[in-house]
Amino acid sequence: MVPYLTTALTGPLLELEKRLLDAQPTIEHWFRQQWKEQAAPFYTSVDIRNAGFKLAPVDTNLFPGGFNNLNPAFMSLSIHAAMGAVEKICPDAQRLLLIPENHTRNTFYLQNVAVLAHILRQTGLIVRIGTLIPEITQPTTLELPAGGRLTLEPLIRKGDRIGLEGFDPCAVLLNNDLSAGVPEILKGIEQTIMPPLHAGWATRRKSRHFAAYQNVAIEFARLVGIDPWLIDPYFNHCGKIDFQARQGEDCLAEKVDEMLKKIRVKYDEYGIDQPPFVIVKADAGTYGMGIMTVKSPDDVRELNRKQRNKMAVVKEGLEVSEVLIQEGVYTFESINDAVAEPVVYMLDHFVVGGFYRVHTGRGADENLNSPGMHFVPLAFDETCLTPDRSANPDATPNRFYAYGVIARLAMLAASIELDESLNEAEAAAAA
Repeated sequence: MVPYLTTALTGPLLELEKRLLDAQPTIEHWFRQQWKEQAAPFYTSVDIRNAGFKLAPVDTNLFPGGFNNLNPAFMSLSIHAAMGAVEKICPDAQRLLLIPENHTRNTFYLQNVAVLAHILRQTGLIVRIGTLIPEITQPTTLELPAGGRLTLEPLIRKGDRIGLEGFDPCAVLLNNDLSAGVPEILKGIEQTIMPPLHAGWATRRKSRHFAAYQNVAIEFARLVGIDPWLIDPYFNHCGKIDFQARQGEDCLAEKVDEMLKKIRVKYDEYGIDQPPFVIVKADAGTYGMGIMTVKSPDDVRELNRKQRNKMAVVKEGLEVSEVLIQEGVYTFESINDAVAEPVVYMLDHFVVGGFYRVHTGRGADENLNSPGMHFVPLAFDETCLTPDRSANPDATPNRFYAYGVIARLAMLAASIELDESLNEAEAAAAA
């Protein structure tokens, strides 16, 4: 199914897509050069917003949890990409330990774990699943909604190695974003951990990621001759926030006002007849928690108790003290009259698929990662890497090529971000 795009197909985004298609050889050569210098994360998913006049990433996840929502027809892409990722990071790997989130009641998430384990097993690895849930003290088998079973086993640490009873893995793959912090059992182990522990939300910050993305977008925009703003959302950061105690509200309101004015200048430049808006979200954390749409500084000052409580705490009870103030990017894509946004999945530096996050109860300026959402696999004919330059820019594989380019830019930024945070941590340890 090709998504119905409610924006005019002769609008600015069509011009942007055409520019990306025309520059495809240059773009792919540039990416190849980047990956010579940067190691891609093991896997990545990127939420993209398509406003018709702007195409930009709004979130980058280094512990993606939706492999069950990908089109199964392209499973081979994931398997081949996973082979390359494993060989690069841990070439001698034969046994792999997969550690998921503690969501044993979320059967859709468990289906994701099962699909991910299947992909890894198809590469020739022996894969078993360990859990951080303290109540699971023996192998526990769970039934999956789509059929099949998943067995979780308690983790065992011996010296500097982690594994399971009778299973000593060569490498560890985390599908747990460490929102609750880095567990002691994982600290200082000698096996390769993918992604690294500092990629978790215990240390990672969205503001750091978008600072890295901003630099990537500037370089890429110069390469293809576009305004960086067309692919990069403005952002700012506000620390020392306490929503429940109403501390830091004035700082947040001032920065929201500044950003709304910046966006309005760009809207005027491009003749965009839409009210600008800002997304305020927790600077650490995921699962669509701690997010609100703001259209005026007063929206920040006038939060009611329920809204303040919603913004104060995110996943695993993590208290929000820092927020990312991000330019709101409309999504004018819809499927069956419901707003939709593409989410692109990558293994190593290859695009392997994606899906539309769809929500019937949300608007084009709201967060779609919330209860009530559902997923529709992206309907590309082959992959996001195979555009048809003889077709119109809005043809299905061409639109998805543009999505793949933006997603890979965000993944490159994540790689740079992780290198920077590791260097800072090593410098601090040395000091």
